[in-house]
Amino acid sequence: MEEEKEINNRKEDKDSSANEFSQGRRDALKVIATVPVLGAMAYGVYRKKKAENTNRNAAEMFRFGSKVAPYSPTSSGAQVIRVGIIGFGIRGTQLMQGLGFATPEYVENLIEQSRINSANTRYQDFVEQEDLRVEITAVCDIFDTYAEAAVNAGANIHREGVGGTLGSKPRRYRHYKELLAAPDVDAVVIASPDHWHGTMAMDALRAGKHVYLEKPMTWTVPETYELRSLSRSNPHLVFQLGHQNRQIEAYERARQIIEKGLLGRISLIETGTNRNDPNGAWVYPIHKDANPKTIDWKQFEGDPDRIKEYMDYMTSAGLSGYVGPESRDKFSLERFFRWRCWWDYSTGLSGDLLTHEYDAMNQILHLGIPSSASSSGGVYFFKDGRTVPDVLQTVFEFKQRELTMLYSATLASQFSRSRKIMGHDATMEVGNTLTVTVDPRSEQYRTQIEQGVVKPGEPFYTYIPGQSVDAVSTATERYFAERGLLYSFISGKRYNTTFLHLKEWLECIRNGTQPSCSIDQGFEEAITAHMGTRAYLEGRTMYWDKDKEQITRE
Repeated sequence: MEEEKEINNRKEDKDSSANEFSQGRRDALKVIATVPVLGAMAYGVYRKKKAENTNRNAAEMFRFGSKVAPYSPTSSGAQVIRVGIIGFGIRGTQLMQGLGFATPEYVENLIEQSRINSANTRYQDFVEQEDLRVEITAVCDIFDTYAEAAVNAGANIHREGVGGTLGSKPRRYRHYKELLAAPDVDAVVIASPDHWHGTMAMDALRAGKHVYLEKPMTWTVPETYELRSLSRSNPHLVFQLGHQNRQIEAYERARQIIEKGLLGRISLIETGTNRNDPNGAWVYPIHKDANPKTIDWKQFEGDPDRIKEYMDYMTSAGLSGYVGPESRDKFSLERFFRWRCWWDYSTGLSGDLLTHEYDAMNQILHLGIPSSASSSGGVYFFKDGRTVPDVLQTVFEFKQRELTMLYSATLASQFSRSRKIMGHDATMEVGNTLTVTVDPRSEQYRTQIEQGVVKPGEPFYTYIPGQSVDAVSTATERYFAERGLLYSFISGKRYNTTFLHLKEWLECIRNGTQPSCSIDQGFEEAITAHMGTRAYLEGRTMYWDKDKEQITRE
């Protein structure tokens, strides 16, 4: 394969470069190996750079304190968990694939792609994806065509293409509460529009079901507290929020580097979202089968209590023009398929994309809830009637940590920007790969800079656990791939991060343990996103009162 050839070529280049090191440089490396903090890591960076970049022995570097457990397959004798799926749109489809279920048409398309391009391994990856010991017993979607597809995906137990043999079909429910009442459902995966997230999750917990909830956690601030309280009062029910970035191997390495103080004192984090196509701006296609007879619009509208709650808040903030009942009463295909564009159903850039960036940084740095949030932006490019901004800047202050996190987003430019964690001595760029660059003014590395051992402005440490481009076909997919949200590499093997996150949830259900993005991490994500949203809507800084656990205006 061309990818393997390229890796081998890089390996030969690095071997050649390594032979050119002078004896003096070797001596210098031995010296810095004794320097506190830098020590073994700095020496290991150079000595094992080839192993890191060629993805041969990445696991070796974890011997200096990794908490990442080795990959462990699900036992063939493990308890079978009966799962219900609520929502089979774009993300719901991906979540079912993460569980190992896809429509025959999807599998057929993967087969065709592999025929056209032998380097495309997506079909092989899906077929070989581990059996998670799950049975899809129930599905619910308010669009008939999606519901039928979900039924066929749940029955495709052999992961076959068109013409294959299907197993028993899961039952289709027309209302999610009917699914929650089903006795043959142990756990639910919720992938509904944002305005239903908190409501459905709470109803699921009340029904005694384990919950995997797609992000963001909630649509309104009050339900954030309600959901946390309900989850904490039912500790036997496992709650996992859908931030699959929790499974990225490079993030664990980033956490270790920061804990060892290799960046020095951190004062600024920069992260953002850049996209530049209609799909990335949520202008999704409208299905040809969609009409008032095939869509339950009344159920789509939302929970009446939550709608009133949100409208009351908007009115009190002088923002009643952003959301209103008249938009819900009128059937709209555009709003049904592109609901992310309106505050009536959406959490905007804050809930949809900022949450990915925040959760990644929270995972690495344990930031918690910011002390304040300020936002600006607007609808600057997509003049299609949307109310949520397509350009957003949000600044989060973490006063106790003495650092700032800047989130900057545009849906009208694809210029690539990496996540940067800036320290006094070095800056780390984090995505599906990781790079550390030493600062020219570093005090920690001053001697090494003067000796020529460390070159400021050049990558000092690069961690590339694996590279994959065969699954990247759109600007949106590239955005997710660059941030490690499509695949992760564990000991050199590529895994779908959604699969890994679902697997963790299922194992926690079986073992009675807590997952990596449980209700407490979800609460931090939700409050942070709501602070950013309210700061934008109200045009003023929002604050977090840690003692009272309240968002305030001053």
